[in-house]
Amino acid sequence: MPKGQIVGWAHSPFGKLDAADTEELMALVVAPALDHAGIGPQDIDGIFVGVMNNGFSKQDFQGGLVAMGNQALAYAPAVRLENACATGSAAIYAALDFIESGRGRIAVVVGVEKMTAMPTAQVGDVLLGASYRKEEADIDGGFAGLFGRIAQAYFQRYGDRSEELAMIAAKNHANGVANPYAHMRKDFGFDFCNAVSDKNPYVAAPLRRTDCSLISDGAAALVLADEETAAGMKRAIAFRARSHVNDIMALSRRDVLAFEGARRAWASALETAGATLDDLSLVETHDCFTIAELIEYEAMGLARPGEGHKVVREGTALKNGKLPVNPSGGLKAKGHPIGATGVSMHAIAAMQLTGEAGEMQVPGASLAGVFNMGGVAVANYVSVLERVK
Repeated sequence: MPKGQIVGWAHSPFGKLDAADTEELMALVVAPALDHAGIGPQDIDGIFVGVMNNGFSKQDFQGGLVAMGNQALAYAPAVRLENACATGSAAIYAALDFIESGRGRIAVVVGVEKMTAMPTAQVGDVLLGASYRKEEADIDGGFAGLFGRIAQAYFQRYGDRSEELAMIAAKNHANGVANPYAHMRKDFGFDFCNAVSDKNPYVAAPLRRTDCSLISDGAAALVLADEETAAGMKRAIAFRARSHVNDIMALSRRDVLAFEGARRAWASALETAGATLDDLSLVETHDCFTIAELIEYEAMGLARPGEGHKVVREGTALKNGKLPVNPSGGLKAKGHPIGATGVSMHAIAAMQLTGEAGEMQVPGASLAGVFNMGGVAVANYVSVLERVK
């Protein structure tokens, strides 16, 4: 069975962008991604678009919008994927399935979201579509409120880890300074992130503003090709492993601090890859909130349940640590345009493996892990990437 490989990519800035809608944002990255791969529109066998939307835009049928920005793609089959905050990874995995089934040789994946045109209160309601509304729609603070409750439960079970959350925020903001695509390129430092102030108030206690990812616009694109085709191209990044594991959506029906779906996805991917965390050069993980990154340390196996704080205190996840986590700045500093996030994470991991990450570069990066989740660890995607060319 042919395996799909990443052969090109492009990435827009993330932030409050002038582009009016997803159509314009997609146009920013599709043509540059094809150029990066050294191919033209005529070479594309399939287009896979990741957009959550859910009310961000009245225009839907997003798969058809790619050709509006590049009419040469009008006759390539296109489809739109949605899987909450893991929408981008869902689009990537669908494109890989397309290639690995033999239906096509080359596919383009584009992840995108336009979020900042909507008032913040409405954004919160749109994002609650990624929760189990029958039970969770009335939680104050939207998704921040959901993760605020998770942080409260974590503190009750394992002790107050507010300082460690501030250390995660400070780490990711410091890393984000080196990321030219990041929404927030400012090193706030630990003291600012740790204090509650007018500029850093509680959003959903115990989570402060610096514990929460940003509302952002942005797009990222990947070009995928089968192994035979990739062998003739300039660069190729292979998926040594990929895993997708779901968990029950309703928080009331599981131990939400366990992130069991994430744990299973990591265990499956590492087993398939024949690797351990010690073999990874870096991880890009889904830090929509700092408490999520803390629990993800435990889910991936860096620490036992309740001991994620040791990863922070020992500096394991720093850029110069044993396993750099989010050297891009993560969602915390880079921003979190929902549909673009999973594609962005894979693109930045690919940059690291080809030595094209600029000031973000982790020296000698050879094997990268990516974890992207939809909802509160409901849809869990783990990729293990390595450079083969």
